[in-house]
Amino acid sequence: MSVAERLHDYSLANRAAWRRFFFGSAARKILFWSAAPIAALVVLAVIAAFFIDEPLRRRMEANLNNALKGYTVRIGRLDFHPIGLSLDLENLVIIQNENPEPPVAQFANLSASVHWRALLHGGLVADFVIDSPKFYINRKQAKQEIDDKVPLKERGWQQALQEIYPLKINRFEIRNGALTYVEEGPFRPLELSRVALLAENIRNVRSEPDVYPSPFEIETAVFERGRLRAAGRADFLAEPHVAFRSDNASLENVDLGYFKPILERYHFAVNRGRLSARAMIDYGTEQQRIDIAELIVDNADAEYVHKSAAPVAQKAGAKVDQSAKQYSDTPELTVNIDKLRVRGKLGFANAASKPPYRLFWNDVDLQIANFSNQSREGVMTGKATGKLMGSGATEVAFNARPNPKGPDFDLRVAIKDTDMRAMNDLWRSYGNFDVVAGLFSFYSELTVRNGNISGYVKPLFFEMDVYDRRQDKEKGVFRKLYEGIIGGLSWILQNTPRDEVATTVPVSGKLDNPQTGTFETILGLVQNAFFKAILPGFERQVAGRSRSSARG
Repeated sequence: MSVAERLHDYSLANRAAWRRFFFGSAARKILFWSAAPIAALVVLAVIAAFFIDEPLRRRMEANLNNALKGYTVRIGRLDFHPIGLSLDLENLVIIQNENPEPPVAQFANLSASVHWRALLHGGLVADFVIDSPKFYINRKQAKQEIDDKVPLKERGWQQALQEIYPLKINRFEIRNGALTYVEEGPFRPLELSRVALLAENIRNVRSEPDVYPSPFEIETAVFERGRLRAAGRADFLAEPHVAFRSDNASLENVDLGYFKPILERYHFAVNRGRLSARAMIDYGTEQQRIDIAELIVDNADAEYVHKSAAPVAQKAGAKVDQSAKQYSDTPELTVNIDKLRVRGKLGFANAASKPPYRLFWNDVDLQIANFSNQSREGVMTGKATGKLMGSGATEVAFNARPNPKGPDFDLRVAIKDTDMRAMNDLWRSYGNFDVVAGLFSFYSELTVRNGNISGYVKPLFFEMDVYDRRQDKEKGVFRKLYEGIIGGLSWILQNTPRDEVATTVPVSGKLDNPQTGTFETILGLVQNAFFKAILPGFERQVAGRSRSSARG
């Protein structure tokens, strides 16, 4: 290559280098001077946010308390983040004004921000995330909430949420939440822990053509070892209340002992039991439906306790039946249980009698199919087995139909060879005697329909021995004489080679109160037909026999 050619190439390379130097430097300068103001604005925004956090916290707290009725909010700290346009509320506390201690809610952190994914669908909405919220309510606070005459939607909660963030909520999440209810007295609190809730598309930004546009999921621990899971779709904007549907709601291993303080108000004493269930729930604004595929209670230990001095037939089960009748055949609420099973120990205690007595069944296996509060769903059927007082083999079969006009059922009961000594409190209460030996059996078939009852009750006493010198040596002479007569009467009335005393009582006629609930009616029938008609019959026959002897 000639010198001229080399000089030419050198000149070209030089010019290219100078162009890169001048133009590159200019670009860097332009980039620098363009980015500098942006960086400065960011720094200023961060500094400004630092100084406005406290004034903003005070203003927000005041606005929240102006919006709410009956409650007061305290915000421990507010952090505004200009980058991302989000804010955090830390140590937020809500108290009920009438019962300020303890607070009804405490939030470790509540974060509100723009829901950026919704922008892809053209929606400018908010994303709320609550970390480690703790909700607490005791009986006094719950009663205040229930007695409050101001409707829930007018108490300012929605307006209060709007005061936290100017955009409407589209995505709502709770992480590691807890809910505690404390009853008065020495009872364990009802606790939900590790609550995880996620609800999306609350504002229907994606405009899906679904009745329930918002998918949701919830999972929580129930009383330590139990579990609640549900997933489905909801309409959080429905009026007058939120509507939702879940096809796979489930409860697992829930300890029924925790419900003891609540159930005691309905005269049920529940010492233990484990509840599991699978259900479909459709909670609409006009109609609600609960379809329980399976409900199982294992290891149960529960009894109904009658405490009133009034007759058992008058008040027993009244509170239980009141709710059942209220929703029987109502079109708004449908409750179906395909399969219900209870295994364990069930009982009945009458604390109002003198002396009080208690009946219980061990090894109970109760099965009910097609339980419903709607008569159009067909006939409910059931069967049960167990051992009365640990010895009397028991078989029960029944069917029933929901009827708002009154009880409508068929019942068949067979109890065989119960050790009568275990029932001495009952004999003392209604027959004024006790036994030292004997077996008790009981058979009955009853039908109640259209306010009419028909059937029979048949108790049998086998080889009953009422008087025993060793057991009764501390009793008075007249008491010994009475019990001796009772024992002699059982021998005189024996009607089979097995030394049985049997009395059949026909049952027929009109119910005294056709509006009485099914549970109350069954207790009343047993009491009237057996306790009142049969056991006092011994006394009447003994008295008549004694008068005849005196005249002779």
